[in-house]
Amino acid sequence: MSGIEQRSSGKQMTSPLQSMSPVVQLNIGGDIYTTTVGTLKKYQGSKLFDMFNGQPKLRTDSEGRYFIDREGTYFRYILEYLRSGQVPTEYIQEVYKEALFYEIEPLVKKLEDTPQLFGEQVGRKQFLARVPNYSENIEVMIRIARAEVVASRYSNVIVCIVRTEEDASKCHDALNTLDMDKESVVKFGPWKATPGISDLLDCIRADIEDKGYKVSYSHHVADKGFRFKSYDFFYKFVFTWW
Repeated sequence: MSGIEQRSSGKQMTSPLQSMSPVVQLNIGGDIYTTTVGTLKKYQGSKLFDMFNGQPKLRTDSEGRYFIDREGTYFRYILEYLRSGQVPTEYIQEVYKEALFYEIEPLVKKLEDTPQLFGEQVGRKQFLARVPNYSENIEVMIRIARAEVVASRYSNVIVCIVRTEEDASKCHDALNTLDMDKESVVKFGPWKATPGISDLLDCIRADIEDKGYKVSYSHHVADKGFRFKSYDFFYKFVFTWW
């Protein structure tokens, strides 16, 4: 790639020597990249533009390379976009996080329009935004599971999933008949959106697994005398620790 950039002002052209962009080496979390300042400053308003606008505002490593304390694996895709405008077709989620960090808005918007992120941003996330306290409930489930893991391979967390206000009332009545600590049952819903209970269950599992946990779920088997069908509201999530 040429490090020479020519700019026009009317009919005049600056000389190649005047427009030459310095070559720099970057150490991104241990991964080394070589490029030009002009490439890094391609998008005004980006974090990279600010870093290299004027005197570089970065520390250097022992070899004099500019250091950015960031995962470097996916920076190659950021750099390729800055060089050629090529939008990556793999590792979309990972590159998206880096594009957000470096505040490269054109790349962020193009990635959000890919099928992978369009479904996540427009479909799944907007659905979960309609499920009250969804993220908080995920954290509660993890706390309960961690508290119950002492000297055990598995932790069980019971969740009550209700889609309507009527179901929420029935779930409340059912909890009063359960021989268990009601505070340990995590309730999701109700919500107003097309996706159903199985969709929400899959979202819960996926988001817990994204945090590094191994988890599965099944219908909760109720004790004898429980007057509501076990599969109406209650599910058991099993965390496997080893």
